[in-house]
Amino acid sequence: MKTTLDINDVLLADAKSLAAQQRTSLTRLIEEGLQLRLRKPKAPVRRVRLPVYRGKGGLVPGLDGLSNRAMLDAADHDT
Repeated sequence: MKTTLDINDVLLADAKSLAAQQRTSLTRLIEEGLQLRLRKPKAPVRRVRLPVYRGKGGLVPGLDGLSNRAMLDAADHDT
């Protein structure tokens, strides 16, 4: 279907340049843009509040909490 659009000159020049860079037509570029804008929005992401332990304690003295290897070794020896 053909239609006439009134598009800002700078925007049109940028769109033509992008279409040329992507080796596509201006029509296809405009269609893709419209498809993106007409998509139904996804459901909002539900944020979950994670529990945080605020009690006393901590790591065993001498255990390097920044070392994955040390943490894994400590977990293996705990069983």
